Amino acid sequence: MSRFKPLRYHVVLAAVYASFVNATYLPGRSCKAFPGTAYWPSETQWNHFNDSLSGRLLQATPPAAVCHPDWPAYDPSACSDVKSDWSVYEYHSENPVSIMWDQFTNDTCLPKEEFPCSARGYPAYVVNATTSEHVKLGVDFARTYDIRLVVKNTGHDYMGRSIAPGGLSIWTHHLNSIHHHVGPFKLDDCDTSIPGNAVTVGAGAQMYDIYSATDAFNETIVGGGGKSVGIGGYITGGGHSILAPRFGLAADQVLQMEMVTPAGKILTVNENQHPDLFWAMRGGGGSTFGVLTSVTLKTYPTPKLLSTAWMAVTDPNAPFLYDVIAYALSQFPSMGDAGLSGYTFITSRLPNPVPSPGAPEELAGVLGQFVLQETENVQSLQNILNPINQTLKERWLGAVQVITSTRPYSSFLAWFEDHYDQGTAGNSSYLVSRLLDRHALESDEAALANAVKEGMSISGGLGAYIVSGKGVHDASPRGGSNAVNPGWRTTYVHTRFPAIQRNRKDRGY
Repeated sequence: MSRFKPLRYHVVLAAVYASFVNATYLPGRSCKAFPGTAYWPSETQWNHFNDSLSGRLLQATPPAAVCHPDWPAYDPSACSDVKSDWSVYEYHSENPVSIMWDQFTNDTCLPKEEFPCSARGYPAYVVNATTSEHVKLGVDFARTYDIRLVVKNTGHDYMGRSIAPGGLSIWTHHLNSIHHHVGPFKLDDCDTSIPGNAVTVGAGAQMYDIYSATDAFNETIVGGGGKSVGIGGYITGGGHSILAPRFGLAADQVLQMEMVTPAGKILTVNENQHPDLFWAMRGGGGSTFGVLTSVTLKTYPTPKLLSTAWMAVTDPNAPFLYDVIAYALSQFPSMGDAGLSGYTFITSRLPNPVPSPGAPEELAGVLGQFVLQETENVQSLQNILNPINQTLKERWLGAVQVITSTRPYSSFLAWFEDHYDQGTAGNSSYLVSRLLDRHALESDEAALANAVKEGMSISGGLGAYIVSGKGVHDASPRGGSNAVNPGWRTTYVHTRFPAIQRNRKDRGY
């Protein structure tokens, strides 16, 4: 349950955010205004701001405060719910300040009674935006009073940009409209029309909702792998997908955007108007150049997918383990060229997911989910995988098990409903990410094996995703280019190492 109330009805947490009086803006300061400082806006000024927003300014209690007896919000029954929901993405995405990974609030209020709880890791106020004008008012207020400003949609951000202690947060969660366009899409204020269907979505729209809405027209978009991932940060970050090797990155699909600039201007940007911002907002980083409020994307007829679960595993203690992994990785570019895309997890030790009499209790190697688009011909998939499977069995004299299971899907949405990201929130992850091109993957298997071994000595596992390929390499984004990292144009695999991870058990809940 949300613990947020409109400001005019909420008792100010004086013990935490004291001295909200007689604040005056002083230009030339080196530090942002912060609760308790002389520069912080007065309570009267906050109330006037709230009036301008028609009561949409929120002041927060940390979501886990219900677990702490020294907080007015303490509620043992609600605490039980929070504890069970803390690992669920959707719980955090539905809350105005809660985010997926605890380290970005510096563990200031966790759902554990024995831990101290403080509001110091959270924004002081939140603009619950439902229109671009609400976003503009928030930007203007933060600029006028020199307050740190952040934007939160769902909280899916491995860099912690959607939260700031003592700042003002703009919550775009309810900017979630979805409008489908049939036929050529005409750009605003110009004569350019772009062939094909499109969809305009609010920056707060989430992936499952967009997929469901477009599937009603037998279409889909290039989108993210989690149900509750929001389109705003995903697009401005570039956006990869299992569909990207065919169609390009999500940022390559953008036809037009609406945004609010740091100067508080509401702009529609496309290839003909404000082309510099149109270029930068597509892949240049979340909230870097302004606040995205809506985006129009190209849609595609939903493809049929042939999906296969694929495992190449061996004994965790095998001396050739990392050679097996390196060989598998070295095949990813040719697999991508043949049309495969998907997600794999590489592990140095994992309980056997299909235990049987005489089988080892633990396995190590590569476990993945691959898809081949626009085909129901299983033989097409086997033609790609069989030579790789055969080499794995022969080179290591039967010590490597290759296990596959294949299933057809009639649409992308049908596949997504079975294979969306089912990871957990409520932990702390510090990630290391790399883009790997053909040379890095194919030129030297021994060097690749050593690199994987070194990385996994810290993390124990890594993600290796075939989410780039011909569609990304040959993409033609509107306006000729965009701000996506140029490395994507030669990349085949995005790897992700969880360099440090602390889970809920480590912290006693």
